[in-house]
Amino acid sequence: MTDRDPVRAPLVIIPTFNEAANLPGIVARVVAAVPEIEVLVVDDASPDGTGDLADGLAASDARVHVLHRPGKSGLGVAYLAGFAWGLEHGADVLIEMDADGSHPPEDLARLLATLADADVVLGSRWVAGGSVVDWPRWREVLSRAGNGYARWALRIPLADATGGFRAYRRTALVTMDLAGVESQGYCFQIDLARRAIAAGLVVREIPIRFVERQAGVSKMSRAIVAEALWRVTAWGVSGRLKRPQPA
Repeated sequence: MTDRDPVRAPLVIIPTFNEAANLPGIVARVVAAVPEIEVLVVDDASPDGTGDLADGLAASDARVHVLHRPGKSGLGVAYLAGFAWGLEHGADVLIEMDADGSHPPEDLARLLATLADADVVLGSRWVAGGSVVDWPRWREVLSRAGNGYARWALRIPLADATGGFRAYRRTALVTMDLAGVESQGYCFQIDLARRAIAAGLVVREIPIRFVERQAGVSKMSRAIVAEALWRVTAWGVSGRLKRPQPA
């Protein structure tokens, strides 16, 4: 895309499920980092009262909004609901961010600034200057290997396609075929990254310092890893079959 408009009306989308211990702190850090930003909490009927807590935050700060969903149905579905809400309410930039504090809100300004010459900006742990804190070695190996496999299978030039701290211009989301997205977890992030590249959008990566959550329980599971493996493999095979073969 060319002739990109200045960044205005940014919206941070924060999906939640049992994040009562983390939500007030992360929302406070977000609005302190970028005062003009708005926040949408997408809560999947958390039994720990996260949704009620979000309503309280919204009642005391007009920049905070809440979208209540009837139950837990996965990260991808929550983000797609958040994107739809943001587009309907006029957001020019839509940002993904975890509720657990692993994505530093203090990097939001850099994410937004990089959109000056990009359509999508990814916060990356695995480019020069990026890092992770308090991760066991096996998890770093898993993440690096998964990203390496996605890079090879899908031929996407990204160091960290699985990261969940990223910003999209509204024009990028409208251009991408979101109606066909069914993936979840890490796979959802890879799916959107490959769709952005396939659509000819400019995708940039900036380094971030990823910090492991200090409270609550990680949503990582073997099922999420397995879904990513088989979907990336299927996409890669499909892409190769569709490419013209040399004469």
